[in-house]
Amino acid sequence: MQKISSLTSHPLHDIAGTRLIEQQMAGELVPHTLMQRAGLSVARLALALAPHARCIWIACGPGNNGGDGFEAALHLHQWGKSVVVTWTGLPSGKTELPPDAQASRQRALTAGVAMASEPPQGFDLCIDALLGIGAVLDPARPGGTMMQEWLDVMECSPALRLSVDVPTGLNADTGKPSLKKTTKYIANNAYAACANRLFTLSLLTLKPGLFTASGRDCAGEVWFDDLGVSLTPPAGQSLAAEPCAWLLGADRTCQTSRAKAAHASHKGSFGDVAVIGGESTVSTHMTGAALLAASAALHAGAGRVFVALLGKAPDLRVDTEQPEFMFRSPEALDMANQVIVCGCGGGQSVASVLAKVLSTARRLVLDADALNAIATDPQLQTQLKARHGRGYSTVLTPHPLEAARLIGSSAAAVQANRLETARQLAERFSCLVVLKGSGTILAGPGQNVLINPTGNALLATAGTGDVLAGLIGAFLARGQSSLDAAQNAVFEHGQRADTWGASRPGMALTASRLARGPSA
Repeated sequence: MQKISSLTSHPLHDIAGTRLIEQQMAGELVPHTLMQRAGLSVARLALALAPHARCIWIACGPGNNGGDGFEAALHLHQWGKSVVVTWTGLPSGKTELPPDAQASRQRALTAGVAMASEPPQGFDLCIDALLGIGAVLDPARPGGTMMQEWLDVMECSPALRLSVDVPTGLNADTGKPSLKKTTKYIANNAYAACANRLFTLSLLTLKPGLFTASGRDCAGEVWFDDLGVSLTPPAGQSLAAEPCAWLLGADRTCQTSRAKAAHASHKGSFGDVAVIGGESTVSTHMTGAALLAASAALHAGAGRVFVALLGKAPDLRVDTEQPEFMFRSPEALDMANQVIVCGCGGGQSVASVLAKVLSTARRLVLDADALNAIATDPQLQTQLKARHGRGYSTVLTPHPLEAARLIGSSAAAVQANRLETARQLAERFSCLVVLKGSGTILAGPGQNVLINPTGNALLATAGTGDVLAGLIGAFLARGQSSLDAAQNAVFEHGQRADTWGASRPGMALTASRLARGPSA
């Protein structure tokens, strides 16, 4: 068993893949083995999280997730803990539990585990073993109202909560909660106030939904037990299912420090980044967006940073705060030999330069208004797709609404299946896609999908997306591939917010501070 952190990458398996692995193991192991291992693992983690708990409430559902709960109750009871189990009973039309779950329930009853129809009045730890992967919580279905009531009791209690495999109501594939009430809790930041009391033990495989969309809010601190099943089998052998994605870890990112560069380096050794954006009009001024992207590129080690402002741009010849910036008109940029970061605060004016950018820039990051312009222009979309065939590197960095515009959908639909949206965008435009949000998704044509584990709500402020675009641009300028540049930038971007939050609790993190790094 291990606590999941951002240090190590992990394979992720969706519901279908997990089911296939379960079936494979069922054919190789003695019946009931996986559930016995799962229940013991749940009990061990429960004891580690709340060693002095006087009363442990375990809410068990009508399937194998409930069986894991019964098995955990048996062990905790045998270890001298006061355990109370509530069970939803069988759903309508069913006469018995699945065989393994029935065996675990009978073992708990024989051992004398206390059974009740209502949650205990006082408990120090609650274990959610109601529904596992593939199950949708629906109050209209038999037992659904009871489950919802029990979840409400857990929500209102200050006790620690441990979810078995996945929190009830969370889609294990997408991270979408199945209940509007759950969505309301998340929107109201109720989970933020109790994040230090939410835990999830993922069993057999790690599920992608725990790490993106609403998953991180619902799951809290994630632990993992493979139940003795190696997810990297020996050479010549294979699992029933390959990973559907990977959780990105520090072991897959590379250091970008100048300290590793050759002593005889010069500014040309670290490449040029040119930021095109920052539109100014009579009523709107977005210069700051372009300057934030440029600042991020500068502090990430780009050799030279150019800024090309759009619209009726202010007559900027020097930024006295960062005099390293070199201001140019878009026409004066050497786009073929620079990394172009286009769209940050670009407004309507960015459409006038996109055709040239798409046809000329060999290394390109498209953000914000550049994406909005492409979404409404079929000719620009054709140019974008053609870049891959010419061997050009392109990284798209949409937030959910921008992604929705690109595929003719809605932000809600994007959030309902972030992994699939990122894959769809990558295939449609033959680009590397960075779908921003909680659990940022990286997808490229024919590449493994990655979910980033770093970052927190400190990034939910204006300008942080511009900073990310600038970071990607700097890493591209330093010679990294599109995938390496994107994954390194996304990981570091989130890590800066994590470092800031840990060292300065309660203090806001502005985009300009983020651009300079956590020590700013």
